[in-house]
Amino acid sequence: MSYVAAIEVEGPQRVKLRAKDFALLDERGAFDDYAKTELMEGQVYFMNAQHRPHALLKIILYDLLKAGLAQAGSSLRPLVEVSVALGEHDVPEPDIALTDAPVGTGFVPGETVKLAVEVADATLDVDLGRKLRAYAAAKIPEYWVADLNGRLIHQFWAPEGNTYREHRELAFGHAVTATTIAGLTIDTAEIG
Repeated sequence: MSYVAAIEVEGPQRVKLRAKDFALLDERGAFDDYAKTELMEGQVYFMNAQHRPHALLKIILYDLLKAGLAQAGSSLRPLVEVSVALGEHDVPEPDIALTDAPVGTGFVPGETVKLAVEVADATLDVDLGRKLRAYAAAKIPEYWVADLNGRLIHQFWAPEGNTYREHRELAFGHAVTATTIAGLTIDTAEIG
């Protein structure tokens, strides 16, 4: 009996792409015309163009995190716009990922990411919705969303299921201290 014959189907069904399918399609050039894509909940999403406010905030946060990690004596490295394999159906591309495995080939393994950062201008609902669920389900210890329009950082930690038990909001211009990375504090006065 073939696999297809063993499945009972009531009409057309969506097929969730797996991370390995997504990688194969990407290697073969299937997404070349789309510039940036990511896999979320088994679906491929084309990423919006990044305008200057988004790009500037991302690089400021990168610089602050890199300096903060050095000051804390951490061996973590920040990577910008890197694909992270979170599970069978999720390969997001966070704006910044702090990882203890920056060297290698392929996607960054999710279990090596200690903090994921998204910069939100037009994507706040996605970043606080399906991306938050994916990062929490993958047990990413800490997740920040820098909300350009709200001028604040949503800080999440203590993943449980597909959410985080702990959350706080800090206005731009204040210090943000990581709850899961010893000694990491950034002063966002530069973006206040």
